[in-house]
Amino acid sequence: MQNKSTKPKQAPILVQIGIFSTILFVSSLISALFPASFPAPTPVVGLVILYLLLTFKIVKLEWVDSFGSFLISIIAFLFVPSGISLLGSLDVMQKQGFQIIAVVIISTVIMLAVTYFVAYTIIVMRRKFSARKAQKEGLK
Repeated sequence: MQNKSTKPKQAPILVQIGIFSTILFVSSLISALFPASFPAPTPVVGLVILYLLLTFKIVKLEWVDSFGSFLISIIAFLFVPSGISLLGSLDVMQKQGFQIIAVVIISTVIMLAVTYFVAYTIIVMRRKFSARKAQKEGLK
């Protein structure tokens, strides 16, 4: 008797790289369509596309899981070019460093507050929905 594993089969690494590359290519095309007054970064558009593909089960998680985990493991290395480009803008940092830091801190606090309130609202709505559902099932 064979023992069949219930673990989902992962796609070959080249297929996973192909999926990520295709999503990145499509997101760069979509980003180019946005007007200059509303620049949409290609990686953000790519994340939205990947999320939608995973949500609607067009792409299975097993197809992108191991390469995605690899990318997360080297994320610090991927930020090195950004840090080096900051060194090229050192004169701007010296002149407007305080304002840049203030904007980063204020926007981070605003983002955290909005995230908290949205998450809290979703939790409250789920509890109310679950309570109503339980009450309706109790009446049956």
